[in-house]
Amino acid sequence: MITTDILIIGAGPTGLFTVFEAGLLKLKCHLIDALPQPGGQLTELYPKKPIFDIPGFPSINAGELVDNLMEQIKQFQPGFTLGETAKTLTKLEDGTFEVITNKGTVHYAKAVAIAGGLGTFEPRKPVLENLADFEEKGVEYFIKEPEHFRNKKVVIAGGGDSALDWSIFLVNIASEVTLIHRRNEFRGALDSVEKVQALKDQGKIHMMTPAEVIGLKGEGKLNAITVVREGETFDIETDYFIPLFGLTPKLGDLGTWGLEIEKNAIKVNNSLDYQTNIPGVYAIGDINTYPGKLKLILCGFHEATLMCQSIYNMLNPGKKFVLKYTTVSGIDGFDGSRKEAEKAVVMKID
Repeated sequence: MITTDILIIGAGPTGLFTVFEAGLLKLKCHLIDALPQPGGQLTELYPKKPIFDIPGFPSINAGELVDNLMEQIKQFQPGFTLGETAKTLTKLEDGTFEVITNKGTVHYAKAVAIAGGLGTFEPRKPVLENLADFEEKGVEYFIKEPEHFRNKKVVIAGGGDSALDWSIFLVNIASEVTLIHRRNEFRGALDSVEKVQALKDQGKIHMMTPAEVIGLKGEGKLNAITVVREGETFDIETDYFIPLFGLTPKLGDLGTWGLEIEKNAIKVNNSLDYQTNIPGVYAIGDINTYPGKLKLILCGFHEATLMCQSIYNMLNPGKKFVLKYTTVSGIDGFDGSRKEAEKAVVMKID
């Protein structure tokens, strides 16, 4: 059982920044995310892609932004429930909330902040007749523990950053790495494409392009895939097949919580605090909608800031909070750390 002040559903950039703004108000946060690591689609889909509209950063890679956010909130010691989805939400008699995940993890919170981006992510699966028979029996859609592939034969399919990056990473773990893509061109970071090219030239990665996986074989567990390339069909022995074709966003169980939904997004009152039709439940970032909504990371940061102020006032009725710039007030971390600007030196000038 996990207890916190604010339960944040979604550990993307907006959810992570919420921890910082809540920490300034001495509010503790815990985050739930369906993915195995924080960062949302920035980490999962395009960690090496540059982002150009973050204030103060003319250009910053998505993965680097996530790393910076994690460093920024470290002092406020957030908790994480990763690799699980929030399944049920119940408002208790005392006004607090109980949220239970698909794996049965129970969370209690005074307020709930839904920062799920575009929703929960489900892998885009290849159209293969017996695909379901081999899921978790040789077919994997996420690489949660790379050591799981130690000394194994691995086939990765895809043409984006995830396929390129994991092919590079697994070269030093798997006994054999094969990368299959239906085109000769890859849509990924230039340095990743160049690294894969170098590894191919060294014989460390087997490349098959243009090619496509059309079948899976095995008795109880995957042991081979069927590939078609330039009209020729043949089998490749393998221990694992990892199709990395991106993720499909869905509201999932959030759509059953009684929230007001409009065009697959959660309606909020943007005039004050981004609260939903359920008092105490908020929605911020790409998952919400209101007149004039813009799906930008910096807008999510703004929404998170106003939401935290509202939650503070809700939890502390009658207690006035005086907003101060961090350059003046400094930052007191829950870990006992203290950050503040250097004090001015008073000196007499003769």
